[in-house]
Amino acid sequence: MNRTDTFRAFAGVILASALLAGQPAREPETKSPEVSPDGRITFRLRAPDANSVKLNASWYQGPKDMTKDAAGVWSATIGPVATDIYNYTYSIDGVTTIDPHNAAVKTGVRPASSVVDVPGEAPRIFDLRDVPHGSVRIHYYASKSAGMTRRLHVYAPPGYDNDKGRRYPVLYLLHGAGDDDSGWMTIGRANLIFDNLIADGKCQPMLVVMPFGHVMRGGDWNVMREVRNRQFDEDLTRDIVPFIDANYRTRKDADSRAVAGLSMGGGQSARAGLGHPGMFHWVGLFSAAVMNLDEHEGVQSFFADPEKANRALRLLWIGCGKDDFLIEINRKFVARLEEKGIRHTWRLTDGDHSWPVWRRYLAELAPLLFVKTAGQVQTSSR
Repeated sequence: MNRTDTFRAFAGVILASALLAGQPAREPETKSPEVSPDGRITFRLRAPDANSVKLNASWYQGPKDMTKDAAGVWSATIGPVATDIYNYTYSIDGVTTIDPHNAAVKTGVRPASSVVDVPGEAPRIFDLRDVPHGSVRIHYYASKSAGMTRRLHVYAPPGYDNDKGRRYPVLYLLHGAGDDDSGWMTIGRANLIFDNLIADGKCQPMLVVMPFGHVMRGGDWNVMREVRNRQFDEDLTRDIVPFIDANYRTRKDADSRAVAGLSMGGGQSARAGLGHPGMFHWVGLFSAAVMNLDEHEGVQSFFADPEKANRALRLLWIGCGKDDFLIEINRKFVARLEEKGIRHTWRLTDGDHSWPVWRRYLAELAPLLFVKTAGQVQTSSR
């Protein structure tokens, strides 16, 4: 190195030192959330100017106050928490927000929330495993009934693109009021659940169609409920099913179509499945909003002729958690089925109105679909 090069190198060091000296010291990284081996979760938030920070966790009863240390980092530890995937938010001086230190986020039609995965020892049904994987595709379709272009997601099972002569049954899988058509993929992990079940030989390969359940937004929810329900019912039966049959290798008969959903999507599934027995022979209801079903003429006919209903449906599967706020509505619905003598499977389980429950329900329902021995009356709890 000559004298000129030495001078340039020395000058570069001096300049860099001067620039760094004029900048504030970098704040230490705030790790959040941090899951310990025993399942305890520590949440942290750097907010030195905040007066109050609360943790809103989907599995924790009520907001939990967080405490601030001398560096201005708020923290709270809860648990041990059972292995699963959960969502949470913070309330900072009354304003709800996601965790800025966590890149895992659940989105939808309601404000986003952060996501934490509490791992378990054994592979879980929704874990990413070394098995053949299906594909997830996004489509935009023209909804004539709604008068607009809408979006849906489709899961195609492993091998779909290779065996051009094979046709598949279809599950139409519906989300809840706070999510959109991506919900069953992102937080529900439906694609991984089906990958694992198919790889284990527990589930038939099938197409899974996940449409957007909100056709109309805005207005009073209760006043517009009947309009919303009718619009989605028309979109599903008149536009979505024909679109899928035209663009995928499907079996185009009711015995090869299922509809299932959670919460709002459970109510929509009840209207579609019970109201259109000539289109769907398999119905799954997860924590379903099954109020006001008789607004649908097809549902009225379903309950009016139990013998015809039993001939039409191969499976009517209903699940709800004991701590779910919709439990009594589901109990009344099941009681009505029992009074009419309509075959069904009733699963009363632990849990509340949350994704850990719905992922389990999907994993339990999927192996029963398109199986000829389904349709038995079962009542069980755990």
